[in-house]
Amino acid sequence: MINKITSTPLRIIHQIPPMKTSFTFVLICIALFFTNLSEPLKTSPYSRWEHYGGTKDAARYSSLQQINKNNIDSLAVAWEYHTGDNSKYSQIQCQPIVIDGVLFGTSPQLKVFALDAATGQERWHANLSEFWKGAYSWAGTNRGVTYWEEGTDKRILVAAGNFLVCLNANTGKPVESFGEAGRIDLQKDLDYHKENFFIVSNTPGIVYKDLIIMGMRLSEGLDAAPGHVRAYNIKTGKRAWIFHTVPHPGEKGYETWKDKTAWKTHGAANNWAGMSLDEKRGIVYVPTGSTGYDFYGADRKGANLFANCILALDAATGKRLWHYQVVHHDLWDKDLPANPNLVTIKKDGKNIDAIAQISKHGYVFVLDRVTGKSIYPINETRVPQQGLPNEEVWPTQPIPSWPAAFMRTRFTERDIIDISPAHHAEILEQFKPLKSGSDFIPPSEQGHVLFPGFDGGGEWGGASFDPTANVMYVNANEMPWIVKMTQNKKAVGSGLVARGSNLYANNCANCHGLNRKGNGGSFPSLLNLGLRFKPEQVAAYLNTGKGAMPSFKHLPDQDRAALVAFLLDLKNDSNQKEVETTANADQLVSEYVMTGYNRFVTKDGYPAIKPPWGTLNAISLNSGKILWKVPLGEFEELTKKGIPKTGTENYGGPVSTAGGLLFIGASKDEYFRVFDKKTGQELYKHKLPAGGYATPACYQVNGKQYVVIACGGGKMGTKSGDSYVAFALK
Repeated sequence: MINKITSTPLRIIHQIPPMKTSFTFVLICIALFFTNLSEPLKTSPYSRWEHYGGTKDAARYSSLQQINKNNIDSLAVAWEYHTGDNSKYSQIQCQPIVIDGVLFGTSPQLKVFALDAATGQERWHANLSEFWKGAYSWAGTNRGVTYWEEGTDKRILVAAGNFLVCLNANTGKPVESFGEAGRIDLQKDLDYHKENFFIVSNTPGIVYKDLIIMGMRLSEGLDAAPGHVRAYNIKTGKRAWIFHTVPHPGEKGYETWKDKTAWKTHGAANNWAGMSLDEKRGIVYVPTGSTGYDFYGADRKGANLFANCILALDAATGKRLWHYQVVHHDLWDKDLPANPNLVTIKKDGKNIDAIAQISKHGYVFVLDRVTGKSIYPINETRVPQQGLPNEEVWPTQPIPSWPAAFMRTRFTERDIIDISPAHHAEILEQFKPLKSGSDFIPPSEQGHVLFPGFDGGGEWGGASFDPTANVMYVNANEMPWIVKMTQNKKAVGSGLVARGSNLYANNCANCHGLNRKGNGGSFPSLLNLGLRFKPEQVAAYLNTGKGAMPSFKHLPDQDRAALVAFLLDLKNDSNQKEVETTANADQLVSEYVMTGYNRFVTKDGYPAIKPPWGTLNAISLNSGKILWKVPLGEFEELTKKGIPKTGTENYGGPVSTAGGLLFIGASKDEYFRVFDKKTGQELYKHKLPAGGYATPACYQVNGKQYVVIACGGGKMGTKSGDSYVAFALK
């Protein structure tokens, strides 16, 4: 507390007569103590939670300390809010924001709502599917909203389907002066010759002055739109600037594509994970993902800028200031999964403003915030080269020398699960035919173990950074996946079913598998659909999307009709007609496709690797060392057998606080946990109504601290939920 005493009270003390000094000093200290309890609310941006990630530097850190290690036993549920619109497989990945005591969030079916942040009572909700009459209401996953104000003009911006919607923050009604009746179409103004494609924006944009800077989620295939980054004027909805992530002729990066028409034919290289902002410097940091097709790049030879990059752009103009590519010619879907943390580290006695970017493959890339140069060496390391025919695998990949990787980065035979001889033998038999031993094995028909897997490593929940200790906290998945490719053989014939078979291979097989069996978790089986749905129902779902399945409205009508015929096996349908195979002739087709997203697990669902299967990690950005690592999550049936806690696959990130705590949900066992941030000791856990696969938010209302988490479940085969649960001291 003494460190917080300002020079003004000290000057007052020096003016007091000596006999009264000690008594007066005590009184002043008492007054300052109570003043400083609320001081963070007035002075520290980390006492508020007004942006995705808490603050625009994505710290996911709170300076509040009312809840601390000494009173954590008194933590309890303060309120619970139910959205009432969950369905099978639905999720809530939203991290809410809190403005002046009002909490803003989203529901599984994309209702936007405002709650009293102290009680959970609803003030208003806006059903976007009602506004747009259901045509653009693809629910999918949504991670939150963006807030902007100027005087009494207060606005909420949120993406719904292919639209960016602007709502009055006080009423939830559309702001009619924004775009067209309160919305702008993200399919337009892309400097691209097509406007019909799958596009949503499931992570909130970031505000710089009167601009909202937006990323997008796109297709993973060759039909993907380009993932250009755009800024819009918040008052009018007009596009202010655009940065081409697939460069046009004459632009920086164009030379990294051997096919000089790639800017017309290839897409993705998009920002889906959110952004961070250095507001004083006016620099926005944009992490990007891979370009399509994810797993075979014979038609996109080259390094492929600006895919898999950290981009530093002038927030006012979109001009590129610098970039760093973390994966060259990505064949593994190693998107940058979260917005980077803006940090300050000390090296050679000097403070350096930097960014710390977590990755799916378990590394943290630490770069100078102004120049983009690495603070410590990042080594271009040779990787395996045996790719599919016509593929040109990039010879090296950048591997940071510092800080230490926060998880295992390769899977070999000695890493096979050992919780029992039966589990080991089961996995060993499946493992032997597969390639393994590197995190950059090119996809093949033989198949290989991808580890870290498609979902990390680090994931979209992001990392928390404590600026007072220069420590980063990040949770990791340690789940291996199997990647297997096959030739994309064109079905024989020109009827609807044959056409639908080819369309399915190019648009649907990655998720549901070429055999249509799904993966038993996020992607359901599509076999025997005719027993559950009529053709017109399937056609409607392909048009609008349903639950986590996106809309395929971008496909021509006859292509969707062909998909319906294939999915329902309408081989003897008398209405089946020949279909023009040139209907979508400009869509590229990959020579090879992946057989499906397949976790490498035992028949009873345990990861094929030795535990731990999910961890929470503390990394010192002063020393680069892992300070501690603990399992995150538990399979209670294994613990009862005497097996140490294994951790579980996990989604959603941590929040650290000045109270010495780490708050996190994320784990498959559906618990909300609190850890000691210095030691990693678990201090508290509470069973949630459904999995908390989202990052919490921490805030204060009327002098009381709260931590809230969305409990949407729906991942890893767990039940879906519809609630937000807030915790506070009893």
